[in-house]
Amino acid sequence: MTTDTILLVGHGSREPSGNEQIEHFAAQWRARYPQWRTELCFIEFAEVDVEHGLDLAARGSRRVVVVPLILNAAGHVNVEIPSHMARARQRHPGLRFDYAPHLGVCEPVLDVLKRQLRQCMRTLDMPDPTGTGIVLLGRGSSSREANGEMARMARWLFEAGDHEVVDLAFTGIAWPRLERVVQRQAQQGLRQIVVLPYYLFTGTLMQRIGRQVAHLRTQYPQLRFALGSYFGFEPEIAELLAERVGALLDGTLDAVPVGDEAAHWQGHHHHHHDHHDHDHAQHGH
Repeated sequence: MTTDTILLVGHGSREPSGNEQIEHFAAQWRARYPQWRTELCFIEFAEVDVEHGLDLAARGSRRVVVVPLILNAAGHVNVEIPSHMARARQRHPGLRFDYAPHLGVCEPVLDVLKRQLRQCMRTLDMPDPTGTGIVLLGRGSSSREANGEMARMARWLFEAGDHEVVDLAFTGIAWPRLERVVQRQAQQGLRQIVVLPYYLFTGTLMQRIGRQVAHLRTQYPQLRFALGSYFGFEPEIAELLAERVGALLDGTLDAVPVGDEAAHWQGHHHHHHDHHDHDHAQHGH
């Protein structure tokens, strides 16, 4: 038995550059935290899935800490990953599997968004927040908790600055969509709109958002748009995750319980639509 192993769990994307970024994140993480053995797996659209990742991490370990690289708690975080962990515990009796919290609504994520917003404001003709609307654009979910987390983040962003309007929009599953929110902000007399994607890494959706904003620029020539980026390897994200991993390992943070709710998953993972529709353009796009 050697050591503790960290298993980073990325979402996975049909767009190879999205998965490459997560691999790059993992490489930077390993370089920054060499004291931990780190493995990487993906929920979908990749060779190393969660089951495989858990088995890899279990080799020669006494404890595996599962760290979801995911912003919102929807089906993946609440049901799918815990069910894989429950099965891994059966396959590897005597091994400890701890589940770290997903990124969620917290100050470090807010700091990344505020920095994105400042960068966007600098690209606009009039860096005046009162005439500039913000649209926080996230991946919609069929989980109201996940959508509610995004609403909390939009509120935090509103309270952190001087923008009169901070609206929420979703790329799929949930409403409203970006086009409708921009239409409303234009009707409210806003002259500039900053679109802030609430995404960790690139993928097909980030590409689609770029196309949507290009289309909105031609549709509303009187408005100025600025588009933020995905978060990538922002130092706050890595530090937040590392802090949580350290606290889990030294016992100052409790692991997320992996309870009976995971049993309901039963491997149906292609029958629920929480995460697939966001990569399929089938919701009225």
